[in-house]
Amino acid sequence: MEVGITMVIKNSNGSLALSVLHCGCYVKDLVISLDGGASWFYQGFINAFEDHIKAAVEKAIPENIIEGAGKLDSFLQGLPRTVSLDDVAALNMTFVNDPHYGNSSIEFDINGLITSAVAKTTNNLQKHPHLSLSCGGASKMLSLSLDEDVFNSALDVYFKAGSMHWVVDKVPDQSLLNTASWKFIIPRLYWNYPNDDMLLNISMASSPVIKITSEKIGATINADMIIDVIDGKQTVPVACISVVVSASGVVETSGNKVYGRVGLDDFSLALKWSKIGNIYMSLIQGVIRVFLNTVCMPYLNSRLGNGFVLPVVHGFTLQDVYILTSAERLTLCSDVIFTNASSLASLAFL
Repeated sequence: MEVGITMVIKNSNGSLALSVLHCGCYVKDLVISLDGGASWFYQGFINAFEDHIKAAVEKAIPENIIEGAGKLDSFLQGLPRTVSLDDVAALNMTFVNDPHYGNSSIEFDINGLITSAVAKTTNNLQKHPHLSLSCGGASKMLSLSLDEDVFNSALDVYFKAGSMHWVVDKVPDQSLLNTASWKFIIPRLYWNYPNDDMLLNISMASSPVIKITSEKIGATINADMIIDVIDGKQTVPVACISVVVSASGVVETSGNKVYGRVGLDDFSLALKWSKIGNIYMSLIQGVIRVFLNTVCMPYLNSRLGNGFVLPVVHGFTLQDVYILTSAERLTLCSDVIFTNASSLASLAFL
């Protein structure tokens, strides 16, 4: 028996639509043998209806295949358009482009941008050029390419949601958060507020920007650091310093999550406003460098340590992942292992 089927999967308004173009079955030979006391009698009837049985089989098999393809089509069109990551952000799973077929692979392109979890997702159906994915010559079951826009969209969502705000009231050298430690560097701070505790109120002035090259993954962070003095029961803002930080990092994976780790490259300081006279940036640069390395970078790494969930089907996990960087893209190459048989019944994403 030979069975042939030709199917096509196309992008339909941001979802995948599967249709059967051709399906046929040809039974070349059919042998039915009966055993038993009266088998010689019934064998004659079987032989007489052999052609009818062949025809019934040739008709039933394509009908069942087409019915199964219809169920698969319903499943594909029912895939979620968005996947919630937390209360703030969601992953846009809208498909763009038709699938691209290789000799032994199939590529699906999704929008992939991070959007607000409370805003309605708009479908980005703009056609994008096909990108040739490479795992450096290695044979891997899965290649997942993330454009730097994915990371920048996530940062923009959290920035607009007001999540990038941090009040620092503890540092390794706690004396630095007391005006007495600054009497010779910022005299008016000590004269106006002698021996008062301070807070550093840090917020992003703009959304951080990620830049991916073949050499590294870089980030530019533009923050405002307001110096607050605790004067009795009042918190008094006395100065605001603009801090622009250049950092670079690496990406690591564990299971179906991607994690980041960053380190300080360089920074610059500028005084935005002050109620305690001029503050010479050259005098406080060393202290700020220590603060960035011992407080800010560990804090960022703790947040990046929460990880980013990759869109992998339940019941499967990534194995032997390695990561490649190229211009504007991060590519994860991995094998996939089966972990949960019960998950295949629903095939739910994430």
